[in-house]
Order: sequence, then C-alpha cells, then structure tokens
Amino acid sequence: MLIIGGKGFAKEVLEVLHQLNQLDNLAFYDDVNEDVCGNLYNKFPILKNIDDASAYFKTIDNRFTIGIGNPILRKKLYDKFIEIGGVFSSTVSPYAHIGSFGNEIQKGCNIMTGTVITSDVIIKQGSLINLNCTVGHDSIIGEFVELSPGVSISGNCIVGNYSVLGTNATVLPKVKIGKNVIIGAGSVVTKDVPDNSLVVGIPGKVLKELEPLDF
Repeated sequence: MLIIGGKGFAKEVLEVLHQLNQLDNLAFYDDVNEDVCGNLYNKFPILKNIDDASAYFKTIDNRFTIGIGNPILRKKLYDKFIEIGGVFSSTVSPYAHIGSFGNEIQKGCNIMTGTVITSDVIIKQGSLINLNCTVGHDSIIGEFVELSPGVSISGNCIVGNYSVLGTNATVLPKVKIGKNVIIGAGSVVTKDVPDNSLVVGIPGKVLKELEPLDF
C-alpha cells in the first residue's frame, strides 16, 4: 500500500498497518517536504514524484490511503491518485470496536485505535475517524469528514461532507451538521448547523459563515 503523506498523521496510519501486519511492500509519498526522503524509519521508501507513484501502482501494489487530515486536501489527493490508477483503500485499526450489525465503512476511510462505532452507522468514503472517537447508532458521517481525537457523535446524527470536528467536540442526538462545517474543539452541538459554518462553544453557536466549496 502507498500512504500519501510522510509526516504526522501518516505515521499514525503506519501504526494501524503494523497492527494489521500489513507492512509488506509499504511505501510513502511526499512531494512537499524536502526533509522527508530516502527510507522512513530506514525501512519504508518515500516516493517523491507522481511518475514513481504510477510505477508503484503498476508494478507493486495499486492500493493507496491518505495519511493527511485536511478534508479538502484529502479530496484533492484522492482525485490525483485515482487518476493514475490507484485504488482507494481503508485502514481500520483492529483496536477499534466496530459493531456487528448494520454498519458500512466505505472506501478510503481511516478508522483509528480506540474508536467505537455502534450499529447502523454509515461512514462514507475518505473519512477520518481519529483516536477514541465514538459514533452512535443510525448516524451518517459524510465524505471526507475529519473527526479529531475524542469526538463524540450521538445517535441519529448526520455530519455533512468535508466537515471537521475538533478534538473532544460533542454532537447531541438527532443533530444534523451541514457540508463544509468546522466545529471547534470542545464544543457541544445541540442543534442543526447550516452548511459553510464555523461553530464554537457550549452550546455551540455559529460564529461566521465560511466560503462555500467549489466541488
């Protein structure tokens, strides 16, 4: 598998693949950071250009996952690596607790250690469910959403595409969060949130409107 990114969260994805005993032919891709080069941890090759990534897909392993947290950047990287033949793949920690009934985890998700997903939950493609998050029954997490560590989503909630929930944010039952929303760390969301909003506080309040996404 190719992990897109060579710092920060990419190393946490590496740990999940170690937990899964899936380190064979693993490589990283980082064409941004000049100090990330050679072999990470003296073991895993770091590819530096798109031609090398294309060759990796054709000759070694066509799977990739995204080791970067920003939802908009994750979407752009998804488009870039799908175009050269990559197969978007999920990494799900064996130390996450995924309920046995009605759950759906779509392609390219990163489900990290300590996460609890109960039942009848849909996690749409490209979403990142970080350390020690909880997602309650009958909830839907949209595409390329980022749940930061310790986020708690109650039952019957919806989180729209490309939204970010900060560390330890809480969403109360039956709340709908729109597309391209940022929820500040530690906030408690008690009512529906419109698209393109920044929300902070207890209870959460809309502080400002964000620029709509162009995709």
